[in-house]
Amino acid sequence: MESIGLIAGNNRFPFLVAHEIKKSGNKVVCIALKEEADPKLEKVCDKIFWFSIGKFQKIIDALKSENIKNVIMAGQVKHVKIYSAISMDFRAIKVMGSLINKKTDTILKTIANEFEKEGMYLIDSHTYLKHLLALPGLIAGKKLFLDESKDVDFGYKIAKGIAGFDIGQTVVVKDRSVLAVESVEGTDECIKRAYKLGGENAIVIKVAKPNQDFRFDVPVIGLQTIDTLKQNRIRAMAIEAGVTLILDKDEVIKKAQEEKVTIFGV
Repeated sequence: MESIGLIAGNNRFPFLVAHEIKKSGNKVVCIALKEEADPKLEKVCDKIFWFSIGKFQKIIDALKSENIKNVIMAGQVKHVKIYSAISMDFRAIKVMGSLINKKTDTILKTIANEFEKEGMYLIDSHTYLKHLLALPGLIAGKKLFLDESKDVDFGYKIAKGIAGFDIGQTVVVKDRSVLAVESVEGTDECIKRAYKLGGENAIVIKVAKPNQDFRFDVPVIGLQTIDTLKQNRIRAMAIEAGVTLILDKDEVIKKAQEEKVTIFGV
């Protein structure tokens, strides 16, 4: 039996990871980020520490005190937190000061290097959730019409392009025109912006980055995604198969069917 470190952000992702870790016979030592994590994590983790995002040395010390060797990051941390006035300890200030830029990949890879200096290793976020990865083809809803398939092909290339520059991983298109590109605001806000600009029946495309580092920033959809698609009258969402996690997969598929939203694995 091994204790696995779980650094928990918001939403369902950390709950599912914790459940699968315990199902595998290992223990979960959770670092719950105060600004993001759900207090209900207390019930599913074997041990939990609550720290603010900027308290990097305390996070390291807590994990070392539990003899943690492998750590998983799960759950969103809103990018805007990086720019907000969070209180950072000396180690966090040092890490942030060493960055050549504040792109997501740059920040997280630097953090991963800091863990390795302490003998701890970040492992892929989907290590325990491979069964929730999207399969290619129709996942839920009606088949795409030819015009919609053309929108997916058009949007996929653009999404891969912006993902390669670490701008975002989602685009919303309609009639081979880009309505919105995801940036630091996240997928849901990108979708809302697209609806304001282009109205109903747009197509959302979400992909992984080229050479995606699966230790962090893995593409994810869940029940909240379906709500956002429905509320903003999105016709369909295409997600990259084999790399996108569908959290609460069975429930997501059922809800998408009920809401008449197509989910397609590219």
